[in-house]
Amino acid sequence: MSIASTQKRGFGAILWDYLTTVDHKKIGNMYIAAGAFFFILGGLEALIIRIQLVKPENDFISAGLYNEMITMHGTTMIFFAATPLLIGLMNAIMPLQIGARDVAFPFLNSLGFWLFLAGGLLMNCSWFLGGAPDAGWTAYAPLSVVSPGHGTDFYVMGLQLSGAGTLMGGINFLVTIVTMRAPGMTYMRMPLFTWTTFIASVLILFAFPALTVGLFLLMFDRMFGSAFFDIALGGNSIIWQHLFWIFGHPEVYILILPAFGMFSEILPVFSKKRLFGYTSMVFATILIAFLGFMVWAHHMFTVGLGPTANAIFSVATMAIAVPTGIKIFNWLATMWGGSIKINSAMLWTLAFIPSFTIGGMTGVMVAISTADYQYHDTYFVIAHFHYVIVGGVVFGILAGLTYWWPKLFGKVLNETLGKIAFWLFFIGFHLTFFIQHFLGLMGMPRRYWVFLEGQGLDTGNLISTIGAFLMAIGSVVFVYNVIITSIKGEKAPADPWGDGRTLEWSIPSPPPEYNFKQLPLVRGLDPLWIEKMEGNNKMTPAEPLDDIHMPNGSILPFIMTIGFTIASFGFIYQVDHSAWLIAVFGGMAIALGTMLARSLKDDDGYHIHKEDLEKEVD
Repeated sequence: MSIASTQKRGFGAILWDYLTTVDHKKIGNMYIAAGAFFFILGGLEALIIRIQLVKPENDFISAGLYNEMITMHGTTMIFFAATPLLIGLMNAIMPLQIGARDVAFPFLNSLGFWLFLAGGLLMNCSWFLGGAPDAGWTAYAPLSVVSPGHGTDFYVMGLQLSGAGTLMGGINFLVTIVTMRAPGMTYMRMPLFTWTTFIASVLILFAFPALTVGLFLLMFDRMFGSAFFDIALGGNSIIWQHLFWIFGHPEVYILILPAFGMFSEILPVFSKKRLFGYTSMVFATILIAFLGFMVWAHHMFTVGLGPTANAIFSVATMAIAVPTGIKIFNWLATMWGGSIKINSAMLWTLAFIPSFTIGGMTGVMVAISTADYQYHDTYFVIAHFHYVIVGGVVFGILAGLTYWWPKLFGKVLNETLGKIAFWLFFIGFHLTFFIQHFLGLMGMPRRYWVFLEGQGLDTGNLISTIGAFLMAIGSVVFVYNVIITSIKGEKAPADPWGDGRTLEWSIPSPPPEYNFKQLPLVRGLDPLWIEKMEGNNKMTPAEPLDDIHMPNGSILPFIMTIGFTIASFGFIYQVDHSAWLIAVFGGMAIALGTMLARSLKDDDGYHIHKEDLEKEVD
């Protein structure tokens, strides 16, 4: 399709295209756009929290609203910003890296996205419908069971919807990587980002069901009068913590491992060297994932599990530092003796190493169960996990977006603006969170609405709030860079960095809908680099040019999601009036009817013919 005909398409046609698309690149872009929206939302909530804590005994917002802010900030950032931004990059890049034309289940990919988006929007509807969730982002029972209003109900239904979407995405990525790699791409020739996508998807597969079960029990307690978490009726409120953290700790690795994968792609390209210790990096990733399931109770050292359980979880937690350390040293060794080029993607990567290492060191500190009695529920813990999540995951997302932006959108982001955004965000981040370690050690508890005069906490909180605003300005500059580049930026070549090593850099930017005219032949790790070393600037094809089979778009995932969303509102409000059961049954009827329509209709897709492919110029 030529550029002219693309420009002539009206808004309605473009909207319909995105509502019905099953193309992994468009779905990836939608995940990134939605994740960015929720990232801004979560950032605004964080700023409100920091304004409230800028001085002692402040009354910027009420105590109740503060509880809603910290709950929504945490939930939004983890579930609706970090996770979808990473899934968006996985969606857009991983099939290109393995030489595939799409993911294994394009229809499911679309459904996963719409369910995630519906869950995020549903939860944020609570702001306008009587109040947001207010039991903390971890929704600990019994507080979440007795929390008045419908806020926590929106939390339950929003996370159920988006969690189902994420689970679909994880299964889809697993099947894609196992079955759709290009000829010659063995597991030990896969790029590190593909490996981390694979391992993170395994974690999604095993971790999310625990959250789903916990949310079901909470839903039945709140909406149908059961007593899973009610101690007076024989329930057990600690079980919620177990279920939540059996999901919650692997979730940290679901977020950080893809970021590790991105850094492992960026460092070799801008150091002009192969990644040091590829095999050990792969096994370290697998080991981190394996150990990640054995440490959940380190969030629960103070609930009284007893010294034996505490000791076991303490040792298991410290063990994770070993494979993580292997990775840090391998990244440093990759740069050692390399021809390093510093640009904004590389700056995020270089900043990540010390920032994340600080998060790792404080992680070992809170892993010591006896010391954790002192750190627990103070700002020290907040500082620790922000060093991991922001210093690791957010830096990774911003590095990955900068690095792959030309591949996704065909434009290279402005370097000057990229560096300004980096320095503002980087300095703001350390100002915000480094001081919080000391605030925590001085006894400042987390989740508190105000602190008092004369406790010595004034200066630290003021510095922290100034840092938060610097981060906000840095984020605004990054968004401005995206907007200005999309309007004015020059078109990017297939390999804008000049040193691309993996398959995605062997095809045009942005890629055609079928990705590869002919599937590439992979002859080793860093397949494009191998071809370049032999004087070819493109991949050797593994098959003759032939018709390409493509899936048809479908509006059914969108309709199915609308059905589930209507049913979710019905579940929330049927407590008030049984007439809302109509919404439950009506919504489920729409969703199940759509599933039936999907099952009965044979959709054979369409073919892009060989003659049309021959006409297109690379």
